[in-house]
Amino acid sequence: MAEARTMFIVMRKDLVKFREDERVKTYLSDVDGMHKVVLETKNEASLFKVADSLKQQDIPFYLWVEQPENTPTCLATIPVMRSDLGDALKKCSLLR
Repeated sequence: MAEARTMFIVMRKDLVKFREDERVKTYLSDVDGMHKVVLETKNEASLFKVADSLKQQDIPFYLWVEQPENTPTCLATIPVMRSDLGDALKKCSLLR
């Protein structure tokens, strides 16, 4: 079987926006139990709909905006239990 091409995202731990939140502290303290899911959405409008859904569920997130283009490209939620998401990400699918 051929080796799959993989995209890696590298983030500085000291710059995590919500690092003082207890949910983030718990997540970061369990290196072996960390889980990440990369989802896709169709376009900018659908990304903003996801953001609105997260706001309605009171789930903190960070929206990345590329500069100098001022283009929203992705968002990341605070580490949460899947059950807390409700329907906020129901229209997203796994990035393939």
